[in-house]
Amino acid sequence: KTVAYMAQEMVLESHKNIYDEAFTVFEVFTALEIEQSKIEAELEKAPDHAEQLLERYMQIQEKLARFDRIQSEKNTEDILIGLGFKREQFNKPVQELSVGWKMRLVLAKLLLEQADFYLFDEPTNHLDITAKEWFFKFLRQAPFGFLLVSHDRYFLEKACDLTFELSHGKGTLYHGSYTYYIEQKEERNRVLQSAHARQQREITKKKETIDRFRASASKAKMAQSMMKQLDRIERIEIEPAEPTIYISFPEPSRPGKVILTVKDVSHSFDGKQLFNHASCEIGRGQKVALLAPNGTGKTTLFNLICGKLPLQHGTVEFGHNVEHALFEQDQTRALNGESTIFDEIQSHTKNVGDATIRSFLGSFLFSGSDVEKKIKVLSGGEKNRVAMVKVLLQNANFLLLDEPTNHLDLFAKSVMLQALKKYPGTILFVSHDHDFIQELATDILELSPNGLYHYPGKYEEFLQDTKQDYSDTVAVTPQAPQAAAPIELSKQRKKDLQKLEAKIASLEKKIADLNLTLETLSYGTPEFSQATEQVVSAQKQLEDAEKKWERWQAN
Repeated sequence: KTVAYMAQEMVLESHKNIYDEAFTVFEVFTALEIEQSKIEAELEKAPDHAEQLLERYMQIQEKLARFDRIQSEKNTEDILIGLGFKREQFNKPVQELSVGWKMRLVLAKLLLEQADFYLFDEPTNHLDITAKEWFFKFLRQAPFGFLLVSHDRYFLEKACDLTFELSHGKGTLYHGSYTYYIEQKEERNRVLQSAHARQQREITKKKETIDRFRASASKAKMAQSMMKQLDRIERIEIEPAEPTIYISFPEPSRPGKVILTVKDVSHSFDGKQLFNHASCEIGRGQKVALLAPNGTGKTTLFNLICGKLPLQHGTVEFGHNVEHALFEQDQTRALNGESTIFDEIQSHTKNVGDATIRSFLGSFLFSGSDVEKKIKVLSGGEKNRVAMVKVLLQNANFLLLDEPTNHLDLFAKSVMLQALKKYPGTILFVSHDHDFIQELATDILELSPNGLYHYPGKYEEFLQDTKQDYSDTVAVTPQAPQAAAPIELSKQRKKDLQKLEAKIASLEKKIADLNLTLETLSYGTPEFSQATEQVVSAQKQLEDAEKKWERWQAN
């Protein structure tokens, strides 16, 4: 049995191109093919040692029988493309790849090994949404087993059917998905807390009895015996509750209604047009996720908006009284390793008191003496949290965030999400974390080669509503310099709106019919309960559909 291991960070140095480096997994078979050709050439000369050559030739053929070159080449292409590499990139030198893309290549090579069992440590850290979707589908269909460590809840839910939790020095195995694990853990904790409380009451009563018996000379021995029994009781231990997070933001200055306007922005790189005529408008209070298929230029557009790259065509304008702050993927590099956490924050904030700094740090899981730790001893996730506190305390009213949840564990990610949901300003962010996007984003902007498409709603609604004919609607007409006229709905949006209105009408009729049915049923019967549940469910669906209709009409 073979086991393959992928660490969080692995060094890949190679002078080969992407495809050839991936195919090195099969180099042992390639070497055998070369040796086989040489032996065939020698056998044609009919040498004296032909018997030895034939024996070696048979050994090679036996090994090569397990190697299908055509299938291996196809697997290499399929896995590279699945992980986001384009076919036209296959000849690109590995040396020119970023760390993230090198890690994708490392993952591709591991999957091509076809080991019996895999150990993955944060395998999705460098994968975008599309690559993650491919990867979890690959894992679900793969014949091998695997154990993975991940802070990506969506990926855990999709890829795994067993969850092993390490908590406070103990391990517990849960049979089921991540959601099942959460439900079972909560139920287990409720049972343990109830049993713990009951046991504590019993222990208290026994201690009171022992104390009374000790006061009596005739019962002193009995008290001593009861004390020994009490000491032998195995105490039920419960996990300490996770700390409650309280975050109170300083009130930022109030900006105008329009926070950001992107007009007719186009960009090319090395002669290749990444995107054309990208236009959008972000309003006050929106929390917008910027998404794009791999290679479309999402990072480029984000950097153009942030001012890190010069504009080639079009304009980017911040609105009246907008003060923005930027959180970058490599934000932690700007931290001073010799500074303490507290000093690092204090030296980069203005008009913020020490108490506020300590309160914020406490909310981000740095309490007490933790704030005196030096930056250089912190983990990647801890540095990430320090960097986010620095950004949040700049008192900006518009945050630009590039992968803010990188290297965070599940609880730290939850803390950051709570903070950003409470943030009173506007946010534009880039993330590959499905749950984070779903929870934080009020709107979606997707970039395509043809421009920006604005979807006014939650991420999962966006995925559901655009999964079929989305390609027809990705482009948004560039905004004119004069006062903007109402944008005409695309044909697809009109069609979606008609479907939504039909759904609302259908739900209204269903609720009316169910209410009539309820009038004919006796209270307390199973039929009455079932009909009541159906009414509640239909009313919830109707409420959601009406909210979506209102959003679409407003946009």
